[in-house]
Amino acid sequence: MIVMSELALRLSDISKRFGDFQAVDRLSLQLPRGQVMGFLGPNGAGKTTTLRMIMGIIHPDGGSIEILGSADAMAAKDRVGYLPEERGLYRKMTVIDTLRYFGKLKGLGGRSLSERIDESLARVELLDWKRRKVEALSKGMQQKLQFVCTLLHRPEFVILDEPFSGLDPLNVELLMTLMRELQQSGATVIFSTHQMETAERLCDRIVLINRGRKLTEGPLAEIRAQHAMRMLAFEGEGDFQPLSAAAGVISARVTSAGARLEIAAGADPNAFLRTALESARVTKFEIQRPDLHEIFVRLVQGDGRSETSGSPRSAAPTAVGVGVD
Repeated sequence: MIVMSELALRLSDISKRFGDFQAVDRLSLQLPRGQVMGFLGPNGAGKTTTLRMIMGIIHPDGGSIEILGSADAMAAKDRVGYLPEERGLYRKMTVIDTLRYFGKLKGLGGRSLSERIDESLARVELLDWKRRKVEALSKGMQQKLQFVCTLLHRPEFVILDEPFSGLDPLNVELLMTLMRELQQSGATVIFSTHQMETAERLCDRIVLINRGRKLTEGPLAEIRAQHAMRMLAFEGEGDFQPLSAAAGVISARVTSAGARLEIAAGADPNAFLRTALESARVTKFEIQRPDLHEIFVRLVQGDGRSETSGSPRSAAPTAVGVGVD
């Protein structure tokens, strides 16, 4: 059990409805201080709505939110950095004036602010652009600038809504490095993303929601362990297709060079190996843990099958992909 003083964030049964659409449905979660949490879910799952409720931009219909020990988001606002999904910069302002403006909003000023601006811009490779107008920056550069705006006051708690959206691989790596440095400095981070590999590399904890409800939450290692011993990988030559029809197979990806199976709990891996050997030459066989992408897809698709067609939630988007929610 996590002691309350050790929590950066606690949500208790929060809900939010827009007309007939239940965006968030009795969602609870806990985020210990100093950890990085990935907030995952398909389009329309309720991630952005939840982050906006945490920030106090919109209010829940029910339940409670505590952020950095306070039930009032505004009381903690100067200790929080927030990157919204909809990026918002003043295009006619210069980069340095933009940062001065955001710094002053957080009570910063003078020489210390100027030094912090230069240091931050250098860190994201934008120092040479500080006298240029925002409109002259590429989309990726603008996103890095807004990331700097979010962190300029060195917040204790950082909330990032799709921080990697639209970035090239090099800048994704840069932001990941900055997020690790944030954690090393003692900050707490929660971020939403559709990039499962990125979440797997960054997160201490994950929470997965769908249709406004939590499907799973906890340390990443524990969640992966819950799905251990269910993935089998085969490599070799011959016909691996019979594996897809074997009893106990939940899903199968079969190629001419091998197969990857998800098997039911309690199924014997050796039985599948024997099946493969009947029609193929197996050069490699291993039991694998599923990656986060596979866990994500399995849980979301399973939740979709559990809904009845007459449920009010059937109007909610369920596709796994990139978009606004």
